[in-house]
Amino acid sequence: MHSGDRMRCLTRCSIFKAVAAMMLVVVVKICAAELDVAYYDFRCPDALAIVQGGVHAAMQRDARAPASLLRLHFHDCFVNGCDGSNLLDDRPGFVGEKTAAPNLNSARGFEIIDEIKQQLEDACPKTVSCADIVAAAARDAVFLSGGPFWDVELGRRDALTTSSQAAVNSIPSPRFNVPQLIKSFNAVGLDKKDVVALSGSHTIGIARCASFQARLYNQGNSGRPDSSLEKHYLAELQNRCPQSGDGNQTAFLDPCTPTTFDNQYYKDLQAGRGLLFSDEVLETTSGTTLKLVELYATDQTAFFTDFVSSMLKMASIHVKADSEGEIRRNCRIPNSVNAKGGT
Repeated sequence: MHSGDRMRCLTRCSIFKAVAAMMLVVVVKICAAELDVAYYDFRCPDALAIVQGGVHAAMQRDARAPASLLRLHFHDCFVNGCDGSNLLDDRPGFVGEKTAAPNLNSARGFEIIDEIKQQLEDACPKTVSCADIVAAAARDAVFLSGGPFWDVELGRRDALTTSSQAAVNSIPSPRFNVPQLIKSFNAVGLDKKDVVALSGSHTIGIARCASFQARLYNQGNSGRPDSSLEKHYLAELQNRCPQSGDGNQTAFLDPCTPTTFDNQYYKDLQAGRGLLFSDEVLETTSGTTLKLVELYATDQTAFFTDFVSSMLKMASIHVKADSEGEIRRNCRIPNSVNAKGGT
């Protein structure tokens, strides 16, 4: 082969490799399903305004709405990523996350998502995913309760299926100690700082007596209450949750400012007023979690900054590519089932 021919061949090969490399980058980006804060700017310009309006309306009807929406987002992302899988109703031949132990009689706010979804379908049919509604509603729940605002990254697809066992395996228990919490968070790509910052969501909302009753009477099968509970707070909780009482009775996670998103939760922990065992251990266990509790208790700005960072990190867990999901028309059932009339 003459030198001129060899050069032309090398040039063609170089061009081919460059084009192939660019195509590979495009494919990788598509498979990664990258999120974008401007995702709906042209697809559905009023999407975020509709979501926020729906959250605000829900708050007027129910003071628990913000905490419910925030919990929906957490429980969604911890189970196979942020894909709206916990919105799916059980049906013949399918048992999903809603009736799994961590969600049963606990997860709520589904009707709020339904109402927002209907408004979005009227405005922009088949455009806004249920998973994105949950993520945006969680942000608005925090902001409208006095917490920080952040730009929500959007473009998620909705899961086609899920399982009850996936929720049981993945959602952290209120009875977890610090090593168990860290292991659970690590499993979805989150770290120690995320554990403490995201636990600050318990500055709003309530919990059922069943989730902390053992602390009041028989911590660790000791036959005694948890010694870390402040005595007056313990007496208050025992009065609210008798040992033989209804486990569905509730108590505020933050007894001081239960509907305001602030750093009071961390001050409560320092005062022995952490409602759940998984709350109080953040303060009673030496090391990173204790240091962060101390920081957030004295510096609300630091808490807000880290909370936003952790929320963005959590909200990007296993975002599904187009081929892995869909834009559900009804958040409670996959489109394939909806097309068959819900059977």
